[in-house]
Amino acid sequence: MPLASPDWSQVCSACAVRAGPLHKAADGVSCPGPTFVSGAVSMRATVVGCGAVGSRAVRQLASTAEMEAVAVIDRDQARAEAVVNAVGPKTRVASWSPTLLNPGDVVVLALPGGHREMAEAALERQAHVVSVSDAESEVRALLDLGTEARERGLHVVLGAGFAPGLSCVLVRHGATLFDVVTEIHVAKAGTGGPACARQHHNALSGGSIDWRDGAWLRRSGGSGRELCWFPEPVAAQDCYRAHLPDALLLAPAFPSVVRVTARVAASRRDRLSSWLPMLRPPHPEGLIGALRVELRGRQGPAHEVAVLGAIDRPAVAAGAVAAVSAAWAGSGRLGRVGAGGLALLLTDPVPFLHELAGRGVRAAVFEGISPGRPAVPSGRPAA
Repeated sequence: MPLASPDWSQVCSACAVRAGPLHKAADGVSCPGPTFVSGAVSMRATVVGCGAVGSRAVRQLASTAEMEAVAVIDRDQARAEAVVNAVGPKTRVASWSPTLLNPGDVVVLALPGGHREMAEAALERQAHVVSVSDAESEVRALLDLGTEARERGLHVVLGAGFAPGLSCVLVRHGATLFDVVTEIHVAKAGTGGPACARQHHNALSGGSIDWRDGAWLRRSGGSGRELCWFPEPVAAQDCYRAHLPDALLLAPAFPSVVRVTARVAASRRDRLSSWLPMLRPPHPEGLIGALRVELRGRQGPAHEVAVLGAIDRPAVAAGAVAAVSAAWAGSGRLGRVGAGGLALLLTDPVPFLHELAGRGVRAAVFEGISPGRPAVPSGRPAA
């Protein structure tokens, strides 16, 4: 990448028209926002976990027209009640029990762990599952439910957050610019709530998993420093390998891909302290974050590179992605049943990005030239 700030241009996800500032601040709590319509099917949702991401998912689901009711579950009863009181109609506090679910319901799992057990219970009740976890162990466990989900005709959407999640949608869309995709590289900066910050801290000390030439390759976490350019104001950040599940979700979606990698932005202190307990309590919610996806492949006889990205508060964007994923799963708008990331389950990402844009989560496209690499044509839309 060049050593000058690249030109990230804001692009409307729906019509490719340049639109306003790249980021607009939103607290995601005090404003109920508009009502969004993604289908005509009436459904019910259950959100387990009311942290920074789960509380946003509750609000987004409650503002979805076809959503009849949203049950809110959290280990901290007072926190669940606070979310319900803030959101208002359509929401209620509940306690976890499989009997809470009816066929066709959607369960959004936004708690730090224990997704496999709850997902199994949901599938037995003929309910769809959306997991926001970015822990490799959780993703692997949920992928094992793919056969059962396909047999039951249900969706198990994995990594439905910021990255993985929004990053998977951008990869699926970017792939339409190529005849054959050969490489996918994902980088992210920033964290959501405290659970996300702890996961980020632990990931730097774990081994990364890359897909290369048809095999899984383990690398040391905190290695492989690469300078990645994100949209402003995040801009250039040193990014490193980490214990991330992105390759597990992206490689199955693109049979032609020969290399998939994922990195996180980290400081020197982050790397040095990753083997220790967190030196200070995590912030209640991470500040501005960003993601970047780079795809390489062939378009006709030419080798091309495309770079897309997004910038937002990770918890806000993740809550929106989880809510749209749940609405699409319950209304049958995902392209296939089974377990997988959005890059695999989505057939057409443009309407999905359109709906995210309506909720304030917008994508950007990189316009410029990387030394030794083809240019990404000016004006190419993010969606």
